[in-house]
Amino acid sequence: MTPAITESRLPYLFEAVQCGTVRAAADRLDIAPSAVSRQIALLEAELALPLIERHKRGVHLTQAGRLLMEYYREQRAHQEDLLAKLQEVRGLRRGHIRLAVGEGFVSDLMGAPLHYFCKRYPDITLTLDLAGTNEVMRLVAEDDADIGLVYNPPAEPKIVSRAQMRQPVHAIVAPDSSLIDQLDETGALRLDALYDVPLALMHGAYGTRQLMELAEQSEKHRLTPTVTTNSISVLKHFVRAGLGATFLPAFAVSQEIEGGVLRALPIDHPILKRAEAHLITRAGRRLSGAANRLLTHLASKMEAFGAPD
Repeated sequence: MTPAITESRLPYLFEAVQCGTVRAAADRLDIAPSAVSRQIALLEAELALPLIERHKRGVHLTQAGRLLMEYYREQRAHQEDLLAKLQEVRGLRRGHIRLAVGEGFVSDLMGAPLHYFCKRYPDITLTLDLAGTNEVMRLVAEDDADIGLVYNPPAEPKIVSRAQMRQPVHAIVAPDSSLIDQLDETGALRLDALYDVPLALMHGAYGTRQLMELAEQSEKHRLTPTVTTNSISVLKHFVRAGLGATFLPAFAVSQEIEGGVLRALPIDHPILKRAEAHLITRAGRRLSGAANRLLTHLASKMEAFGAPD
């Protein structure tokens, strides 16, 4: 006989995994730790499979536990989508949308695209979380975000791109940088022109750094950054302070370029030229009406996807 799943027990397992320990999950749920442990144990007994492993650093899912959590996240996402659709049937233009965004998209997003959307749909609320490429992909794949904005993501069967556009990596320099004099007849810079320049680079979980590592491998030359960070704001300040250069797509610094405080120089390298901006959702995810409206709006209004600056 196929074992039954008592779905009311799934939130206890979910909270234990999200919080990292049974005790932390109990604190969040405001119940005794023994109650959380009991619900998980009953769930394991129903399925005749272990769902978690306890370690010094907390609990980790087994293979069966991961499958169960994937099912639970999908059920929660379907319920949220259904409730949003029911609101629309009632004629309400309400809803809540969760966005996971690479920091390079913030200036583009927070300008006219989001201003216009929020003004047109004042009853739709947003959660906006900044994350690196890998984390944006995870948040969207696990339905912790409805929509993701990500730069040059790796192929992932759980993720589908709803809009994408070529956005090459540029060398970001100060307006008076000597590198400007090294542009070739096409207006591009060779990568080796930056070998002796102090650089600020993102950590390896970010799309720009992953691209630079691929370019380094192809050129058989390793870049050694002066500063490594998880903040594009730090990169911009590094360059504006005259400390050196960095690498970003031009749309990430469009306001600074327009203000004349930074320059974006094209780089003549095939890997860096192929980089793309992507607007992503989970494959098979049925978005709410509110999320679909925002998705369409961002695809047509953001500079990263071809809209005029």
